[in-house]
Amino acid sequence: MSAFTVRHRTAVIDGLTVAYREAGDPARPTLVLLHGFPSSSHMYRGLLAELADAYHLVAPDHIGFGQSDAPPADAFAYSFERLTEITRKLLDHLGLDRFALYMQDYGAPIGLRLASRSPERVTALISQNGNAYTEGFTPFWEPLFAHAKDRAGNEAAMRNFLTAEATHWQYTHGVPADRLERIAPESWTLDQAGLDRPGNDAIQLQLFWDYQFNLDAYPAFQAYFRTHRPPTLVAWGRNDEIFAPAGAEAYARDLPDAEIHLLDTGHFALETHGPEIAALIRAFLPRALDRAPRR
Repeated sequence: MSAFTVRHRTAVIDGLTVAYREAGDPARPTLVLLHGFPSSSHMYRGLLAELADAYHLVAPDHIGFGQSDAPPADAFAYSFERLTEITRKLLDHLGLDRFALYMQDYGAPIGLRLASRSPERVTALISQNGNAYTEGFTPFWEPLFAHAKDRAGNEAAMRNFLTAEATHWQYTHGVPADRLERIAPESWTLDQAGLDRPGNDAIQLQLFWDYQFNLDAYPAFQAYFRTHRPPTLVAWGRNDEIFAPAGAEAYARDLPDAEIHLLDTGHFALETHGPEIAALIRAFLPRALDRAPRR
């Protein structure tokens, strides 16, 4: 397939325009791709083109990100619960009753809320540096957890995460020297352009603060793993200083059949290891769909 086959579409959900990329035949099994901070569906551009011959793929931009609407923080309740609700309503709007989930960073608490609350809809999980266990947290998170306890006193430290230097670091840290040239420069510059939009700093600060409540949901996510045993692929940048490889390995505690792969890269593993991850998905999803419970 070709990148030219990707369709760029929008839907109105709760009065807000949600942008999403779509590729492949809707009659084929669906894979929903949920991005993280500070990215958008742009991070999945290569994977959509690569897998469109075999799957139907849908990659939305969360509200406040990418080409989706970004209402001011005082006009929209920015929280992971609300982003989950918008995503669920988008999937309902598109008539997607059954789908696998690919989750990275922020995509994990959104996707795992969806999966744990509607397990009958989810055929498989793919986590790429998407945390569901406290073992995944590193010292990187200390300012964020301090911000959760004292917003005003720690806001300046959190604003450092909104700078161009921080965005570039997220893309390049932990990447072997011979893979740095694979990182498309527009990836991090596009993300930064989104962060630099007027009012977007308040949006991101609110989501930083709200992140603490994702940890409260971890027991429900883990109970879902144990009870429903969704087929799970973990493809994780082992050099990630945001979510450590211990977070990847922890999935095996509740999902002993999970396929866990630690890749020699950082947080945005698709940028440097896209072909490897696509190959893992091509090997995993047919087996997973054979195992998925029938409705």
